[in-house]
Amino acid sequence: MSSTVIQQIRQRAAARKGRIILSEGNELRAIQAARKLLDDGICEVTLVGTPAEIEKVAKEGGVSLSGATMVDPSEHPMREQFAAELYEKRKAKGLTQDQAGDLVRRQIYCAAMMVKHGEGTGTVGGAVHATAEIVRAGLWCIGMAKDMSVVSGAFLMVVPNFLGSGRDKTLYYADSGVVPDPNSDQLASIAIASAATFRALTGEEPRIAMLSFSTKGSATHPDVDKVIVATKKVQELRPDLLVDGELQADAALVPGVAKAKAPGSEVAGTANVLIFPDLGAGNIGYKLTQRLAHATALGPILQGLAKPAHDLSRGCSAEDIVDMAAIAICMAE
Repeated sequence: MSSTVIQQIRQRAAARKGRIILSEGNELRAIQAARKLLDDGICEVTLVGTPAEIEKVAKEGGVSLSGATMVDPSEHPMREQFAAELYEKRKAKGLTQDQAGDLVRRQIYCAAMMVKHGEGTGTVGGAVHATAEIVRAGLWCIGMAKDMSVVSGAFLMVVPNFLGSGRDKTLYYADSGVVPDPNSDQLASIAIASAATFRALTGEEPRIAMLSFSTKGSATHPDVDKVIVATKKVQELRPDLLVDGELQADAALVPGVAKAKAPGSEVAGTANVLIFPDLGAGNIGYKLTQRLAHATALGPILQGLAKPAHDLSRGCSAEDIVDMAAIAICMAE
């Protein structure tokens, strides 16, 4: 099932005919991913980095660069404009003109600026850069999406033999990678962004469970109140979405438990988008599901930016980069 879900995402991306910008273009894994993306007709590819170095790495790795575009950040024709825009956006935070000029010569910032200006559908990096750097480049250069208040990280989880049914189930876990302790407004924003991403990647109707250690008043605590308020905000902002909370995880996922704990809920027992109350719960939840249920975890998927910019694990493979590129293409509006 996991391979089927991934294949469907790649097919959706191919149908959209986008261009992905791989910000770490001199990385062999990125070059190998570019070859796969081009050969499989998933998207066009731009590799960001010094062309001579990219060509050297590709030759040593035995990978053809045919069909790929290369862009040197130091030679980009819009480099000065990129620097001016970044300076204007961040000068109130203390960024100097010289610092802005230096940043846009860096691969991840140049790639993000290229996406902002429509030179690519999305960008993927993180094989050699920390998550914080990838998020910062996206925020500073691309900026937040309309009506979004926070960038969050999520995982698409494919759970085999879900609840012993003999069938696999695709779930979406957020935030599992970025925001340590979201407030109610941020939690609502994460839920709305997650619904859009889940629909774009799977084609399924999102059914959002706002998770807590309480179900419908079974416990009282400020952390429970945060989830209750966030649920109401989502319902007010997006009355078209199926969302309910606060729900415990078993009430969200198990029909029998849902019937007892949350009778009449349109989401309980059938949820596919799980919004965790904080990063600790989300990160622990996805890792436990991955290890104990032998689930496939696709991500981290960054959401909340105006255009797609995705992170990678430092230990990622070329296939992982292909998957994140396809996800980025699917998420583009």
